[in-house]
Amino acid sequence: MLKDFFTYQAQTTPQPLAMEVSHAKGSYIYDTSGKAHLDFVAGVSACSLGHGHPAVVKAVTEQINKYAHVMVYGEYVQQPAVELSKLLAFHLPASLNTTYLVNSGTEAIEASLKLARKATGRTQILFAHNAYHGNTMGSMSVMDYEERKQPFEPLIPDCYPIRFNNLDDLEKITPKTAAVILETIQGGAGFILPESEYLKKVKKRCEDVGALLILDEIQPGFGRTGTLFGFQQFEVVPDILVMGKGMGGGLPIGAFTASNELMAELKDNPKLGHITTFGGNPVIAAAALATLKEITQTSLMKDVFEKENLFRKLLKHQHIKEVRGKGLMLAVLVASSEVATEIILKAKEQGLILFWLLFEGKAIRITPPLTISEEEIKKGCTILTGILDTIQTLKKP
Repeated sequence: MLKDFFTYQAQTTPQPLAMEVSHAKGSYIYDTSGKAHLDFVAGVSACSLGHGHPAVVKAVTEQINKYAHVMVYGEYVQQPAVELSKLLAFHLPASLNTTYLVNSGTEAIEASLKLARKATGRTQILFAHNAYHGNTMGSMSVMDYEERKQPFEPLIPDCYPIRFNNLDDLEKITPKTAAVILETIQGGAGFILPESEYLKKVKKRCEDVGALLILDEIQPGFGRTGTLFGFQQFEVVPDILVMGKGMGGGLPIGAFTASNELMAELKDNPKLGHITTFGGNPVIAAAALATLKEITQTSLMKDVFEKENLFRKLLKHQHIKEVRGKGLMLAVLVASSEVATEIILKAKEQGLILFWLLFEGKAIRITPPLTISEEEIKKGCTILTGILDTIQTLKKP
């Protein structure tokens, strides 16, 4: 299988981790040799409820036995998609009451940018330095990492960066601006939190000039920071909310939510302002609905804060410079990118799954399932700190 993986399946890096997966359950992924790997990454924040959660499995099984794909998005009334959209509205501020279901976070970003331009009649999009919103052409246009963008240029015009948490740059939001798009918590940049009421001030400036605020909750969303969405901790309500990753309990889905009035821009002049074949797929929507119910109707979100505190208590080591982030969206900062890579690879050998962040090379991602137990947290942190004790590059000559 490993040979076929490299022969027939397109690769994204020269050296993938290439674990041969047998099965996964709870907080563990098992390889084909039978070895258990404790999962501190959750499919890069996607498996909110861990692997094979009974509620998700039950929802998917029941729905697939009724019907799967029957029609392109928005034409037929399908119960899982309608219930999911309604339940999201119940848990969101009143102005965020209409949801468009799509296939991924990056598609939701694309559609949100289209909606902002259509609604405002403007073209300028502002985004944050070191932002990451996806890897399609529109999403790459709101990223200023030239090394990643240059081979695919020209991208979407009239997109410009501002500095995250920099209040002086708010003056760049003008009557020419259609929208400002920000990650509520910057992911690839190193899990950077907004400071000094930054998001509130961005929203105020947008309101003053008639621009829209798009908040990307693809990583922080669905309970990962201890509330259903991260913005709920920063006293701000976006005009457009983008979600994905943890929304589907490990299945592929994305969505964007706005007011009914704003979302109506996509249904006429022209019709099909955004269209997707498999968005709102009933099997995927059933999984997302089960995930949302489990997150909102149990103690999972409340427990996130206790689990964060446990991580912070256990991740104290002379070679850990800082632990950034909020809830179960944490980044461990070490001395260099070389050290981070050595830790991640050694952890793989010892049965602990860690991963990198996109831009911050010195960071180690810790985004486990929300369902992870205290004992599993202790086990994983013991492995990680034990590796730090042994890494040669950290030892003084």
